[in-house]
Amino acid sequence: MSDTKKKATAAAEMPAADDMDAVMRKYDRESATRVWEGKPQVVIRVVMALFSVYCIWSTLFSTAALEIRLTAFLGLIVIMGYLTYPASKHHVKPNSLPWYDIVLMVLGAAAFFYYCATYSSLVKVLTSAAKMTPFYIAVGVVGVLCLAELCRRCVGLPILVVVGALLVYTFASMMSAGQTFLQVLGRVIYTLFYGTSGVLATPVQVCAKFIAVFIIFGAFLERTGISNFFIDLANSIAGWASGGPAKVAVISSALCGMVSGSSVGNTVTTGSVTIPMMKKTGYKPEFAGAVEAAASTGGQIMPPIMGAAAFLMAEYMGVTYGKVTLYAILPAVLYFSGIFIAVHLEAKKLGLKGIPRAELTPFRKLARDLYLLLPLIILVWMVTANVRSLQFSAAIAILVAIAVSLIGTVRDSVAAHKGAPGAAAGDAAKRTGSMILSALEAGGKGSITVAVACSMAGIIAGCITVTGLASKLISGVVAISRAIPNPTLSMLIALFLTMLCCIVLGMGVPTTANYCIMASTCAPILITLGVPKVAAHFFVFYFGIVADITPPVALAAYAGSAIAKSNPMKTGVNATKLAIAAFIVPYMFAMNPSMLLMDQGVLAAIQVIITSFLGIFGVSSALEGYIVARAPWWQRILLAAGGLSLIDPTWQTDLIGLAVIAVVVAIQIATRKKGRNTPAVA
Repeated sequence: MSDTKKKATAAAEMPAADDMDAVMRKYDRESATRVWEGKPQVVIRVVMALFSVYCIWSTLFSTAALEIRLTAFLGLIVIMGYLTYPASKHHVKPNSLPWYDIVLMVLGAAAFFYYCATYSSLVKVLTSAAKMTPFYIAVGVVGVLCLAELCRRCVGLPILVVVGALLVYTFASMMSAGQTFLQVLGRVIYTLFYGTSGVLATPVQVCAKFIAVFIIFGAFLERTGISNFFIDLANSIAGWASGGPAKVAVISSALCGMVSGSSVGNTVTTGSVTIPMMKKTGYKPEFAGAVEAAASTGGQIMPPIMGAAAFLMAEYMGVTYGKVTLYAILPAVLYFSGIFIAVHLEAKKLGLKGIPRAELTPFRKLARDLYLLLPLIILVWMVTANVRSLQFSAAIAILVAIAVSLIGTVRDSVAAHKGAPGAAAGDAAKRTGSMILSALEAGGKGSITVAVACSMAGIIAGCITVTGLASKLISGVVAISRAIPNPTLSMLIALFLTMLCCIVLGMGVPTTANYCIMASTCAPILITLGVPKVAAHFFVFYFGIVADITPPVALAAYAGSAIAKSNPMKTGVNATKLAIAAFIVPYMFAMNPSMLLMDQGVLAAIQVIITSFLGIFGVSSALEGYIVARAPWWQRILLAAGGLSLIDPTWQTDLIGLAVIAVVVAIQIATRKKGRNTPAVA
């Protein structure tokens, strides 16, 4: 088949761009934006781009006080937010900005800019909550409410429900202690707006300092064409194998997830290519959508970016960013290995074939595009080697991404303008300039949701701190778990209750805000119970993330089902089953943190890695009910038990797990040879 025919066939099978936009608008609030055309569009794009430039300058060179930088940052976020997100995604008119949006935008931005402009005098006047005047209270209330409304528009209601419930609890608990409503309001606004324990707390500090720059870097990286390169590379590696398209989905989603901060966005981006391929190969629509959703959600736990949460984790845990990425490697690889094994066994069970090699791009052709990886490689090297600060490393990586994009642009321009070097140079310059503007615009736009979500997470943390709710939650879970005399069972119950809290609180919440909420509410519970800080934070982070594929609010799974045209609930159930590693591994590293490769010797690390992979194989085989032949129920139980034994990193359980899985595999091979089951199609 010629390249032209292959491209035409692929284009016909892929969902239309309009369909993808519709899916994103339905399941991803960040995509439900205003429509700007003509000159207003140009103005908005320039505003977004200038904000990105400001973020880079501020993180690298600004020496202003923290409060000044943060309030200026949030004031600009409010302006861009109301220019971008309408009150309802169902009422979007081109070049329309209703009067009430203008009022909210002006009032919200004015509140933060007032704080920014008068900080030097405010810090002398507002020395305590008792100094709050009605004017200061009004400024704070307006700022918080306008930010909350923006959160409703671009993040959604789930996080606002949590904020609202905590604010009601805060007022109720303080007023029951004898304070008047005005006194309580003054104290709450002082804490949440003027102090650094609310809107300006750690989440927004990390967002303004690190995350915004890395979002801009991700925008530049995407425009180098690295996402398409990852998909082509995954096709070259695994597309030819049994059930190849599903394996391509796993690999490409893992790679794309490194630079993407959205489970839904990752699902739609790679799923628009991989899901139709999976269906064509023979996978059921529910399974195809589930594979993409599970793999794309896993992108949020994949180093080095981890949905930008890695920077917050370093701040909360008090460790370096390099150590966070090191701790995250094995659990992330186990997660994707579990999905990869499951899709392989499903393909063997159904007798599915891969994509003919003749239809795949040879690796030697892809090798010429390996330079696209340079920005990531340089970023990871600079950060892990501690050459320069995170912000400076990201800025250098952005410059490298521009250079990489320029290489591709020049190559394409020369090919398009053969014999006309002047025209080629002009075309390359124009396209590079357009790319830079587009990336800066996308970076600014992408920062809005993260900044707003982080500010709401700060309010949640502030309410928990001012009311002492965290200690009450800890006391409750500790009391329930310690009612069980067996220490292991007691810990498992505490972990299970914490898991439920994480899944509920994480429903529909973006990655960064998700982790902030978990770190404030759930991680302290586990730390009190004796779980090491790093393991506790990774535990809550994992279960907050899997909320994206766990029904009933499984946004990534529903986005995958929309592309696959499958039943949303069945797709969510399948995605949860495929992501079983994400439900098992956190228990293991909470019970035994050696899985995070913390302070491990070489031999101990090798043992943990090998046995963990074998354990995931056992559990995945049990869920699929197949290895080389269909497994009856008793074999599935043995495989699950053996797999769970291997995941627990102690030599006694490793020996038991190895023996059990080896016995089942031997029985399977013997059964197949005797022809008791239909042989799998190679």
